[in-house]
Amino acid sequence: MHHNDASEARAWTRRELLGTGLIMASAAMTMPMFLQRSALALPNPASGPLPGVPEDRILVVVQLGGGNDGLNTVAPVGHDAYHSLRPAIHITPQQALMLDKRHADIGLHPALEGLKGLYDDGMLSLVQGVGYPNPNRSHFKSMDIWQTADTSGTGDGWLGRYCDSECCGYGAGESGTAPKTQGKTSYPPISIGNEAPLALQGRATKPVAFETPDLFRWTGEQIHESLVKPYAELVEREPDPNADAGSNAAFLMRTTLEAQISSDQIRKAVAARSLVDYPNSELGQQLGMIAKMIRAGLKTRVYYATMGGFDTHAGQGGANGRHANLLRQFGAAMRAFYADLKQQGNADRVLAMSFSEFGRRAAQNASGGTDHGTAAPMFLFGPMVNAGVMNPHPSLTDLDSGDLKYTVDFRTVYAAILENWMKADSTLVLEQRYKPAPVIRKA
Repeated sequence: MHHNDASEARAWTRRELLGTGLIMASAAMTMPMFLQRSALALPNPASGPLPGVPEDRILVVVQLGGGNDGLNTVAPVGHDAYHSLRPAIHITPQQALMLDKRHADIGLHPALEGLKGLYDDGMLSLVQGVGYPNPNRSHFKSMDIWQTADTSGTGDGWLGRYCDSECCGYGAGESGTAPKTQGKTSYPPISIGNEAPLALQGRATKPVAFETPDLFRWTGEQIHESLVKPYAELVEREPDPNADAGSNAAFLMRTTLEAQISSDQIRKAVAARSLVDYPNSELGQQLGMIAKMIRAGLKTRVYYATMGGFDTHAGQGGANGRHANLLRQFGAAMRAFYADLKQQGNADRVLAMSFSEFGRRAAQNASGGTDHGTAAPMFLFGPMVNAGVMNPHPSLTDLDSGDLKYTVDFRTVYAAILENWMKADSTLVLEQRYKPAPVIRKA
């Protein structure tokens, strides 16, 4: 009996970990919470995928931090009020990258040539006037609202809840009972940055976050060379055939080995050469790493990239200047990302979504910039989107104390992504029913 148990333990250690190391690695990065509560909720790597879930589909979220000025990103150049509200920083009709004859009142900022190329290729869906009721103009609170999909800005992240629902049916079981899908496989989301955003934080699953692949590794050899051999012996040794496979010691042993394997997988993937040249920008480098992990076949379904600097209170500029530089980086990075995915043969698998915590006020301020506002556009990218402009630009004459009135609740976009792309129960994840926005093509 002991012999059989030991054989199973060895098989699980050698074979199953190679394909599922990220699961335990994510937990290992938050060890105290993991040991206290999460261990029993983590999926069994030997289990199969959830029935009806398309595991080849990937979501990439691009966060534009600081409050991107939507009115100069998608400029309402055909609206007289726009030009009078922004005499020094407006985009002229001659400068704007016009989209098509049906939407002659709007155009992209001239620095967004990358996005214009994706639009012309049928790879971009533009949703205008996106926001939520009773908007909050605090960077931190509004970002929490977007990341939790709750106007209180409290609770778990919306993508963390999605991963929870995949791995262990969080919320699916009756009160006081075990989740109906407990034991199913789910791979933790990956965030490029020094810490994982709230959006990826769930109850049962924890994200993996790193700024560079070199940081996502064991660094004991940098402390002293004498630590290398003991660590190698620890992660390479066979389990004790007489040990209880369910003991804390065995559990931690598997965790250590899985963390090492996932670290090796990620660093090997990111060390490969990109198939295209990415712009030399923070977002370009992040999306380049994500593309290489997708190309390497990592089973992660959610990736998260962040670009900051959009809090343009002063010196924003119109067709040129600070905001133009930010938008140029954004557009070029997204264009390169999908060129890379196309060469890989993976473009059809990857939906990307960009958002910012809020837009800016309709009128420019006295410093040649813009202050915190409300509604703003969202972009969705990929061959699976309903390409084009989804809805009219919000009014510039019917304002709410100088701010745009939102016309689309951002959670309807989330609902569309969850239901029509990830094939998840959006009501379970968002904890309320929202009618999916028409942004994803029906299969």
